[in-house]
Amino acid sequence: MLTSVARLPLNTLPAFRVAARLQNLRAAAEELHLTHSAVSQQIKLLEEQIGLPLFERRGRSIVLNAAGAALQRAVEPALDRLADGLRAAQAAAAGAAQQVRLTVLPSFAQRWLLPRMGRWRERHPEITIELHASQQVVDLQREGFHAALRIGAGHWRGLQAERLLDSPIVAVASPARAARLRPGDLAAIAAEPLLGSAEMWERWLALGGQSLAAKPVAEFNDAGLMLQAVEQDIGIALARGLLAADALQAGRLVQLSPLALADTDFATYWLVHPPELAGWPPLVALRDWLFEEMALSRQALAALQRS
Repeated sequence: MLTSVARLPLNTLPAFRVAARLQNLRAAAEELHLTHSAVSQQIKLLEEQIGLPLFERRGRSIVLNAAGAALQRAVEPALDRLADGLRAAQAAAAGAAQQVRLTVLPSFAQRWLLPRMGRWRERHPEITIELHASQQVVDLQREGFHAALRIGAGHWRGLQAERLLDSPIVAVASPARAARLRPGDLAAIAAEPLLGSAEMWERWLALGGQSLAAKPVAEFNDAGLMLQAVEQDIGIALARGLLAADALQAGRLVQLSPLALADTDFATYWLVHPPELAGWPPLVALRDWLFEEMALSRQALAALQRS
């Protein structure tokens, strides 16, 4: 029986982790780019070394037993921490050739981040940002990213989340369409071609005391595309103020009402990263710059509200 962690064959733990998750040795072998025999041998070595069976064999499938489930609960966070430590060590050793791998939503990249990248380069020419735009919530540890910009309530397992900005949802239209509408006429707004989620539109209308059924003419899986459709006068949309900020300031869009949905689940932006990288200088520089730029956007939006 295992009496010391020093006897634990650490090289077998990644195979155990994947096999435990997939419950199939062949599928685990494909994910790990190993042979079925190699994965089977690693699991066998681990079981022999600790003196405990970890799986029940059921035909071609394997199922964790109680001992295996207990080990999996310890192995998962331990391997994640090791991956974080390795990434932090690599970052610390990067020297002058510093690069931050950042994953963001395409709409955020298109509507807010890219127009400001010139200012980032002026401030930090020594730090390269490798930008990855995806609709999916990417596993930072597994995919090798240093940080992500996300929308939500701020809770992501194993990651440190830093609140950047609350960006309520507002109704926007093209200048031509806005000119045809009386300010604050929610019934008239509801009668226009609406873009986006019916549920969100009905919630927004309810803020103004209107119980109206919303029947959008189109929905979008990307807020950047939806705002582009608004600028082309296809209809009216509800959008995060931050994403619409530049177009509002430039006069390409008009906010139709002061009503705003402010639920933190979908209106708050966060910078998230492994805790081990919190003090890494390139990430600190990016965080400080994001706070500064978002403060400028917040001021611009507040000025538009007052005008």
